Amino acid sequence: MPTDESKAVSRPASAPSSGALLLCRAAPDAVTPLAALLRQRMLLTEAGEWSLLVPEGTPWLRAGEPVDRVLTGWATALAVGSAWPVLGLWWDADRAGFTLAAGFRRPVGYAWLADGTPAGETGAMHTFAARLGLDSVLDMQYLDRLATPDPAADAGARLRGLTAVLTRAGLELPEELAPGEPAERLCELAGAGAHVRHVEGVGAGRAEGGMPRAHRLALAEVVVGLPAAAWGMRRRSVGWAAVGAVLMVHGALELSYETVFPRD
Repeated sequence: MPTDESKAVSRPASAPSSGALLLCRAAPDAVTPLAALLRQRMLLTEAGEWSLLVPEGTPWLRAGEPVDRVLTGWATALAVGSAWPVLGLWWDADRAGFTLAAGFRRPVGYAWLADGTPAGETGAMHTFAARLGLDSVLDMQYLDRLATPDPAADAGARLRGLTAVLTRAGLELPEELAPGEPAERLCELAGAGAHVRHVEGVGAGRAEGGMPRAHRLALAEVVVGLPAAAWGMRRRSVGWAAVGAVLMVHGALELSYETVFPRD
């Protein structure tokens, strides 16, 4: 266990404004094509054995949805089309928390009030540890601390404590990109990195004349959406059936667009 975990838990939050980070347990080359399906401009960089996606701006404010709901949707979409888990970290003026998505399983999440008061479901931390293959004894001791009231740890400190635990799972999150910073500040810091990549959404790719790439992404949406919808219907899961249907419909529309408006 990293020795700075206790410091991460006790350090005060740096800002109350909203922000979000996406962590994928895969290399950037594997994350890039799927990240483009989110239709959002993001910055992508390495974080040890993980990849870090930093949204450019605050799209959850434009959409009028809570940041946790937006992050859950993003993490789920990335995880459905991949063989690796996706962790979404989010925070706003009132709360902070995480969502872990892995394959077709129901996402697991936890939240804290701004002052650090636990507000998550009992057992969520154990499910979180099991899905990431964390040590059921050593790592769970620290995760259990994060789900226990502590007047010295606010919501931002809880998230930093969580990422400290994940160093045992290969995560090396740059210190300057710690959870709790304002979204604009995170984007600025990530963009200054030496190995950062700019991930364009599918819509942005078309605007720049990137039709061949958009075509491949649309096909990927159809390929991913079909088994997702089938799995949802077999399990009588309206949510998964809807996710699969949305992916298939969106992919089909993208392919139709290219057929009707071919590139010169």
